[in-house]
Amino acid sequence: MRKSGVAEKYVRVVQDMYERSRTVVRCAVGQTEEFKVEVGLHQGSAPSPFLFAIVMDQLSEEVRQESPWTMMFADDILICSESREQVEESLERWRFAPERRGMKVSRSKTEYMCVNERDGSGTVRLQGEEVKKVQEFKYLGSTVQSNRECGIEVKKRVQAGWNGWRKVSGVLCDRKISARIKGKVYRTVVRPAMLYGLETVSLRKRQESELEVAEPKMLRFSLGVTRLDRIRNEYIRGTAHVGRLGDKVREARLRWFGHVQRREKRETGLSPEGPLVLLTMMAEMVFCSLTYFG
Repeated sequence: MRKSGVAEKYVRVVQDMYERSRTVVRCAVGQTEEFKVEVGLHQGSAPSPFLFAIVMDQLSEEVRQESPWTMMFADDILICSESREQVEESLERWRFAPERRGMKVSRSKTEYMCVNERDGSGTVRLQGEEVKKVQEFKYLGSTVQSNRECGIEVKKRVQAGWNGWRKVSGVLCDRKISARIKGKVYRTVVRPAMLYGLETVSLRKRQESELEVAEPKMLRFSLGVTRLDRIRNEYIRGTAHVGRLGDKVREARLRWFGHVQRREKRETGLSPEGPLVLLTMMAEMVFCSLTYFG
């Protein structure tokens, strides 16, 4: 905290919080006896996320690169390189820096993925142990595929929409509630789950149609309308006051584009190296995700 420029009075407050701290564990059959907490941060404490961010910032200062080559979120690290050799070198640096200070890399959660792979026979090793290779992995709620497709992510968005619909199906399928209210509930609960992260996904017509097909089904179930009633989807949307999902995706893209344009010039997407990075990622690229634990 001192290295990060935190005022000394706040450092002393945190020290007092962690001095001689004790806790108990509650479960269905009661609670345990008190025991000392000597390692790690307090669970559920408001300052804990900020303290962890400060710790990770200091631990990774000497090995961290600029985005997109290194991206961090809590204890999950994403490393991007142009070859397996570079990934192994980066992995070793990221392993050595925290482990000499008491943190370890979770080998079971560390995995790598190649994009536009030319030679599939190579491997990535960490201290002689082979790192698991995957064709897809989930990072920050989105699924990245080695073939640069987004079909899996679209299917998961559709599934997330249905999960949200089921949670509020008691309201959406209630015949006593008006179609306007049902449409408002749908736009508030279900649609955000389907649209999450899609503003940065390059959708093809086939994948956009998957989203377009799923939405009318949900609306028909909500309004008690079947195909046998021969009512067009446009009328269903108008009754529920719900616009086309494809139009909402395009609106989200334009909104996101506006955010990007308003960023500072040093941001990765607006820097002079930005186009070069995008071109490099079209060639062979290796992504590696690793997780730390105390």
